[in-house]
Amino acid sequence: MTSAAERAPGPVTADDVDLAVRLSVAALRDAPDGGWDAPAGTLSWTCWQTAEHLADDLFAYALQLGPRAPSLTTIVPASWHRVTPDGPASTIFVDRGEGGAGLLQALEACGALLTSMVRTTSPGLRSHHVFGAADPAGFGAMGVVETLVHTHDIASGLGIPFEPPGDLCARTLHRLFPDAPADAEPWPALLWSTGRAALPGRERRTSWRWYGEPRG
Repeated sequence: MTSAAERAPGPVTADDVDLAVRLSVAALRDAPDGGWDAPAGTLSWTCWQTAEHLADDLFAYALQLGPRAPSLTTIVPASWHRVTPDGPASTIFVDRGEGGAGLLQALEACGALLTSMVRTTSPGLRSHHVFGAADPAGFGAMGVVETLVHTHDIASGLGIPFEPPGDLCARTLHRLFPDAPADAEPWPALLWSTGRAALPGRERRTSWRWYGEPRG
C-alpha cells in the first residue's frame, strides 16, 4: 500500500482549494431543502449550520491573507456572533429563505475568495492562526481540510455519498498532519486525523489539531 506521504507530489495550491469547493458544491447540490436541519454527522450542529460554518472558515482564512503586514498573534478583527445558542459563532450567515441553492452559492463565493488569495498572495507572507502562523499554502490547506471534512459531516447527515480524490487528501495531510498514519489510504487517514473515524488498530481521536507553520 502506498503511504499518504509517498502520494504527496507537492504543496497544496489554489487549484486544490478550488477543486475541494467544487467537489463540495457538486456533492451537496441535490440535497433536499428539508434535509438541512438534520444533524451533520456526529456534530452537534445541523447540516445548515455546518455549511455556514464552512463558508465562514473559508472567508476567515481569506481575510487572514488580506493585510499587507498581517499580525502573527491575532486574527483580523471581524465581528462574530451566534444566531442560536448551540450554533457556531460566525461572520457569514445565509438567508434561510434562499434555501440550499443560496447556501451553496455563499459557500462557493467564500471558496472563491480563499482561492484567489492563495493564488495571488506572496508565498513569503505569514499570518496568525491558533495552530501556527501559516503561509498562503498553509491557509489553502486549512481550507481544503475544512471543506472536505465538513462536507463529509453534511453528506453523512443528508445520507448522500462523498469521497474526495486520494491525491488531494494526501497533499493536505502532508502539509498539515505530520503525524498522519503512513499505512492508511489518504481519505480514511484524513478522517482519522480530524477525529471523524477509527482506523484498524487506531481508535477514533477525541482531540486533534493540525500544524500550520511551514516546515522544511
